[in-house]
Amino acid sequence: MPVNAHRLIGSHTPTSGGLAKAALPYVEAAGSEVVQIYVSNSRGWALPAGDPAQDALFRDGCAEREVPVFIHASLLVNLGSPTPATVERSALTLAHALHRGAAIGAQGVVFHAGSAVDAGHAEAAMRQVREALLPLLDEAAAGGGPMLLVEPSAGGGRSLASRVEQLGPYLDAVDRHPWLGVCFDTCHAWAAGHDLAAEGGMTATLDTLVATVGPDRLKLVHANDSKDLCGSTRDRHENIGKGTIGEPAFAELMAHPATAGIPVVVETPTEKHVGHAADIATLKRLRR
Repeated sequence: MPVNAHRLIGSHTPTSGGLAKAALPYVEAAGSEVVQIYVSNSRGWALPAGDPAQDALFRDGCAEREVPVFIHASLLVNLGSPTPATVERSALTLAHALHRGAAIGAQGVVFHAGSAVDAGHAEAAMRQVREALLPLLDEAAAGGGPMLLVEPSAGGGRSLASRVEQLGPYLDAVDRHPWLGVCFDTCHAWAAGHDLAAEGGMTATLDTLVATVGPDRLKLVHANDSKDLCGSTRDRHENIGKGTIGEPAFAELMAHPATAGIPVVVETPTEKHVGHAADIATLKRLRR
């Protein structure tokens, strides 16, 4: 069976020093079949234009290797914030990521579902999600650019979507727009209270995800073990099989029909490429 009929496995990849110069050797060293990158500071609002030469080399290098590309938007993005400046900057950051994604051939831009922050702001927060996302989704769809992929959070802090069933109202807020996909993060789901470590727990969670969002909405998986207990609302990643979720859950992940053909990215602790290479190898073994 050709590799693209499997669940392609790769990692979040550093780009410091030049997109192609840094990322392509990392892809080779880690054994990545898919790559996820930042195109702006993960904890800042600056929106760099990028280097056209590096963009072209990276895009062509990934195409030659048949490696799909995904972008993770800044972790500061929060369309549900009660602070207008944060909402405005969040929308600009997503627009920038979509533009950069089109330039480098990315398939999707991942962003966190966000938080209302204050208890009384929940209804207004979902209106903000609608007002900010619909124009971005319409423009991206019209231009055939990358999809936006909403990633449920680890919970806590008035999250707009942390448990997978909460994706239903989130998608409804934008009329289930066809250009809004889903990124499922195992550590986040565990932190939000889905017991993935129980026998059949990962299967049940993915079943609920499909029942909530539909069979074709899942576009990317973040495979991360956790340092913390189920329901902790703490987003601290651990290497596959070394944390509290455990390897059997990832075997269920790699066997579930919902993940067939869906790229899987690890965001686990690593020293240079060593940790990612090991976790990618583990998931490839479980895939077989």
